[in-house]
Amino acid sequence: MNTAYPLISVIMPCYNAADYVAEAIISVIKQSYPHIELIIVDDGSSDDSFEICQSFVNEKKINISSYQQSNQGPYPARNHALRYAQGEYIAFLDADDYWEPDCLEKLYQSLTGQQADVAYCGWQNVGHDGGGSTDPYTPPIYEQGDIVAAFMKSCPWPIHAALIKHDIVKQLGGFSERYFTALDFDLWLRMTAVTQKIVHTPKVLAYYRWHDSGQISAIKSRQVLDAWKVRKDYAAEHPEMLTHFSKATLNELINGNLLLNAYRAYWRRDIDTSSILFKQCFKNGYWHFKDLKYILLSLLPARFLQKLLQLSQRT
Repeated sequence: MNTAYPLISVIMPCYNAADYVAEAIISVIKQSYPHIELIIVDDGSSDDSFEICQSFVNEKKINISSYQQSNQGPYPARNHALRYAQGEYIAFLDADDYWEPDCLEKLYQSLTGQQADVAYCGWQNVGHDGGGSTDPYTPPIYEQGDIVAAFMKSCPWPIHAALIKHDIVKQLGGFSERYFTALDFDLWLRMTAVTQKIVHTPKVLAYYRWHDSGQISAIKSRQVLDAWKVRKDYAAEHPEMLTHFSKATLNELINGNLLLNAYRAYWRRDIDTSSILFKQCFKNGYWHFKDLKYILLSLLPARFLQKLLQLSQRT
């Protein structure tokens, strides 16, 4: 351990990740950055996850501690772990993901080299069950543009692709637990009202594992609706951050993604999701005349609409 370097606290929630958690922990142990603590909170796992974590605690290869809580979800688990964090910097790594060995070192060098509060990097999805791209991805250089506009459009990076000063996390009060599926998006968006001193690290250093999560249509619509609620809350709580947008632009930033995902779901024939989202667009008043056909269709019973679509494909 080299205490000449400031401490980085790595926060790891864990739930039924027995197949993956050892690899995640080893990726922390193998970091080239020399001063790390790893804090794991097991979120009521029913498999051997906690026992695997404890085996690494007992080896004492680095400063590792593990705790347990009843099953509450990953964000309460992260907040639980943050209570024990002593580091000047915070990094988040889920128990089924992993890093390149120089991830924290590269992020730390970027952050301190530019006197920033947050450093972020590229990432890659691994596995195929999620249906997303598995190509390496390096995000835009957000600091060269309108950070608020970019972050309002979508979550800028996954939770494990950034290093942030602990003081910023404290100012944000950790993770809000209001909207379960969009709380990393919520954290990064709220962060823009506290600091915009961010720095791009142009290298793929983090890996996100796709695997079967058993998601259903209701969950897909919930993800979109939760992100929409995050945008609405940000606009209500931080109007001073949005004064440079016209009313039309702000309306699009808040509601546009809702309509976009309604159409995406419709063309995927995910009728349950598209109906829920089109109905919400109608309630918001964010729609155009060309959208009315799809809004009216969303009012039909889902089974009936599905049959109509099947008939239209045959003719």
